[in-house]
Amino acid sequence: MHDIVLECRGVSKRFGDHAVLHDVNLKIARGQIVSLVGPSGCGKSTLLRAILGTHPPDSGEVLMNGKPITGPGRDRGIVYQRYGLYPFLTARQNVAFGPMLDETNLAYRFFQFPNWLKLRKQHLAGADDMLTRVQMGKALHRYPEELSGGMCQRVAIAQALMMKPEILLLDEPFGALDEATREEMQEMLLKLYAENLAAKAAGKKPPYTILIITHELNEAIYVADRVLGLSQHWRWEDTGGPSHPGATIIYDAVSPVFSKDVEAEAAAFVRQREEMRRVIFEPSERFGRESHTRFWQQCAAGAGVGMMAPIP
Repeated sequence: MHDIVLECRGVSKRFGDHAVLHDVNLKIARGQIVSLVGPSGCGKSTLLRAILGTHPPDSGEVLMNGKPITGPGRDRGIVYQRYGLYPFLTARQNVAFGPMLDETNLAYRFFQFPNWLKLRKQHLAGADDMLTRVQMGKALHRYPEELSGGMCQRVAIAQALMMKPEILLLDEPFGALDEATREEMQEMLLKLYAENLAAKAAGKKPPYTILIITHELNEAIYVADRVLGLSQHWRWEDTGGPSHPGATIIYDAVSPVFSKDVEAEAAAFVRQREEMRRVIFEPSERFGRESHTRFWQQCAAGAGVGMMAPIP
């Protein structure tokens, strides 16, 4: 069986008379790197906030490891487009800050100072390791003002991963970066994916489960092993209700992690990108919501690579 980390069951959300989300159903298994794309205003951020637990749905529920989400929790990490680093802390201190707050309080740090020093060394060592994993090992002692935007975003991702969340949510994290830096960040995600594959090959649970929201189709296909399309452009039965029931998942498919240098894979890349553009973004093309949601059928048929197979 698949180890399902996150599940949305019939999630719907309205703001006044405006229907945003309609009956969103979604399962994400441990170790998957999933990209979510959709037209502007389709409700991607609303769905993300429902997963975070800050804005619960009007109907339906979101579950983490089978338990309903009732509010924010450390099992969900998030990185936004605008990173939130403390300017007065170095990179390693920023990354170690979360575990400090989670595992100690002011009284402990004051009255049990020797124990706190030992724990602090563990936190900093863990921060060093995590920063090395995201290719920031040479900038441990730099402050945010000494780092580029891409470097700060790497620190923010390390900061989130340091808390060992069950799922990491990335909300258009590379949107403000230049093209070259954005490509570097994409390669970083692929290295995390490679760590997942290595863990699975060793019979261990893959350490990273990631949901990345992006508006860039090339990026969505390139960095993920699964792509989702959330869209209001779909065909529904007119029952005399609201003029539009809201956005829902209308695309769900395997997206093999591509090598940019392989010609055959480049052709498959283009085909999938054009299919996504037509199904998810084109208002004149309205498909039924089940017509292009084939991910789990592809898994059962052995399609794709990497994390699609069930975890033993």
